[in-house]
Order: sequence, then structure tokens, then C-alpha cells
Amino acid sequence: MWTRIKWGIRILLALIVGLFLHYTLPQRDVVQIINTYNRITQIGGNWMFYAIEDTGTGVETATTSRDIRYIDAVFANGKTMTYRNEDTGWFWPPYFKWNSSTLQAEATNAARTPGQWVAVTHYGWRLPIFSIFPNAVSITKVEGPDVTLIPWVNIIILSVLAFVLFMLRKMWLQFRERMVDPALAEVGETFDAAGQRVESARKEARGFFGRIGAWLNTWRAKR
Repeated sequence: MWTRIKWGIRILLALIVGLFLHYTLPQRDVVQIINTYNRITQIGGNWMFYAIEDTGTGVETATTSRDIRYIDAVFANGKTMTYRNEDTGWFWPPYFKWNSSTLQAEATNAARTPGQWVAVTHYGWRLPIFSIFPNAVSITKVEGPDVTLIPWVNIIILSVLAFVLFMLRKMWLQFRERMVDPALAEVGETFDAAGQRVESARKEARGFFGRIGAWLNTWRAKR
């Protein structure tokens, strides 16, 4: 039972980490941009999937609606995608994006160029039911929809994370070997010694009471 609980916890933690990385790490879509626009967007329970409202404005507000830039695009297979275009500033995710106005101009120019294919680098998810849009980070012109893009950034980040996890596990194993296991062994030896003393005391008590019982039996025999 405990083994199943431990594996359940491990799977849950792995799922949480995987979803976090999938949302945060950059992704690239090869698309054609067909439209750009601004729209007043209501921010409610989905606020965590939007940038902090005063990022890049220098003005602090407390409203639940914002004027957000959007970019409409289409894939080679005809499927569409809508990206939001917000500055991230110094906050999470750490893309340090301050050029949403420039990016909107680049997207508008690509939309006005017939047959122009671009790679849109973004993070986040598109969940229509919650009005969640991926945030575009950069736009790069490409030759066509069949271009091969190698995710070097993700490869480097995941490699570094894997190395860090490997080193942490190695440090933990060394710590457990040097500190935890000897302490547990000492505790176990203490319990074993205590058990042996208890058992010895029981044997002595049985021997003592046994001698008394034998002595009493001799008196009964004399009667």
C-alpha cells in the first residue's frame, strides 16, 4: 500500500513539473499571420495566465479589463491560432519582453505580405473554454511551412535541469549513506539491545519465580 502511495506521489509531482515546463518553455509555430488587432479583454479567474497588468506601462491599475494586442495566424493545414502580445517585464516567465509594440508592428507587416511564412516563438497554452492564449515572444521570417526548427533553447534548459537533478540525487544518496543510514542503523541497534535486555530480564524473572515455585513445591511435598 505504501509503495503505491509513493509511486502516486512521484507520478503527480512529475505531472506537475511536466505541465509547468510545457507551459513555460518556448515553443515555435510556423504560420502565416492573417490579422492583428487590439481588444478590451476581461481578466477574471484566469488572471494567472496573463501578464501583470501594469507591465511596460509605468502605471499601476486595479481594473479587471485591459486593452490587449492579439495576433491571428493560420497553419499550413488550415488550423488557426490566436496569440496575445503582452510584455512580461521582469516577472515570470523570465522572457524579459518589453517590445510588444514593435512585435505587433512586425506581425502587421507579415500579415500584409502575401505568402509570408513566419515562426512565432511563444509560451503558454490556447484554452478557449478559459479564454487563455499563448503569449507571442518573437516573430522570425522562414522560407516555408516545411522548415526544420531545432529547439536548442529547450534542449539546453532541459539538459541543465537533468544535470542538476542528477547532482541533487547523487548528493542525497551520499548524505543518506553517510548520515541517515548510520543513524537508522544505530537506532535499530539500540532497539535490538533494548529488546535483548527485556528478553534477558524476562528469562531471569521466569528463572527466579521458577525457583520460588520449586521451593514451594518441596514444602508441599513435606506435608
